[in-house]
Amino acid sequence: MTTPTLHPATLAVRAGEDDYRPHAALAVPIEFGIAHGYPDMDSWEQVARGEVAGPLYARNTAHPTSLALEAKLAALEGAAAAVSFGSGMAAISSTLLALLQPGARVVAGKDTYGGSHYLFQHTLPQWGVQVTLCDTTDAAAFDAALAGGCELLYLESPTNPMLKVQDIRRLAAAGHAAGAVVVIDNTFATPVNQNPLALGADLVLHSATKFLGGHADAMGGIVCGSQPLTDRIRHYREIHGACLDPMSAFLILRGIKTLALRMRQHNDNALALAQWLQQHPAVTQVNYPGLPQHPQHTIAREQMQGFGGVLSFELAGGDAAVRRLLSRCQLLLRAATLGTVDTLLGVPSTTSHVECSAEERVALGIPAGLVRCSVGIEDIRDIIADLQQALAE
Repeated sequence: MTTPTLHPATLAVRAGEDDYRPHAALAVPIEFGIAHGYPDMDSWEQVARGEVAGPLYARNTAHPTSLALEAKLAALEGAAAAVSFGSGMAAISSTLLALLQPGARVVAGKDTYGGSHYLFQHTLPQWGVQVTLCDTTDAAAFDAALAGGCELLYLESPTNPMLKVQDIRRLAAAGHAAGAVVVIDNTFATPVNQNPLALGADLVLHSATKFLGGHADAMGGIVCGSQPLTDRIRHYREIHGACLDPMSAFLILRGIKTLALRMRQHNDNALALAQWLQQHPAVTQVNYPGLPQHPQHTIAREQMQGFGGVLSFELAGGDAAVRRLLSRCQLLLRAATLGTVDTLLGVPSTTSHVECSAEERVALGIPAGLVRCSVGIEDIRDIIADLQQALAE
């Protein structure tokens, strides 16, 4: 089902499943077994040595439910292979640690997700990896940083929570010229809205907990790319053990079946809400790449098929205004995740950058009055009505 003529909505429903649906079942079963028996030593050793494909032990070869998920995401991203993990941060940290060694150099933007930023600021330097952080949207700064050579270029577009957009094609070309593997976090966009591999990236990461699963009931992560690169990452997972459990794999698989449908509603609702917020007197700034006023709107239009379901906005009254707004919302929920069918509000200190200190958030240009909104699939009139009453004087 990975025929390239199939469109994303069809791939989301059908890709990757045929080999894992016994007896023509309409759903991939949940395979809880952690190991499989073999009739003799010869066949067992062939699988153990990797000479013949087959299940061995769930940490080594993954269980069939996860393999179906990996095949589906690889098809959606146009990748040769994919590797699943127990969380998005497991996918990110495992990818970085599998590909880097002491003395290596990483170039990344300053606006990465807080967990990724922590890896760049603390974890990787402790292991002897040099990290250079650039102004996220300053291509010239990236060119200068890459000029001295680089093993890995890390991108995130759109960024969390400021919704900045990076020119993936331009930066990927610059990264390759410097000898770097180009890795990008595509969580906010999803493969429905953006396909970084087609723009030159080597590896694409997702927190599958978010839009892919879409229902806040399963945690997982995934990385997609070439067979040689994903083989290295899969081996790292085998040794370090950050495996995805079969129940979560099943729930994420089921969620992806409606991904294209959900993303259309997320995209439409987020744009309508961004336009409404722009006109509200209590709001001083709206960050959403679908708005013509967004600084990188032209780039977003060139590389995205839709602008995603997340926006952020700044309130004139700062932290006090944020606290007042969040306490007064009746329909919208306050929670530390995103990409669900529900509309969720959050602030960086409890969501995207909870790992960072207040001083680090200020240094990253995250204002005290910022609210991140993961716009759900409810009726947009109800979303706006709840915000309207919550922002009323």
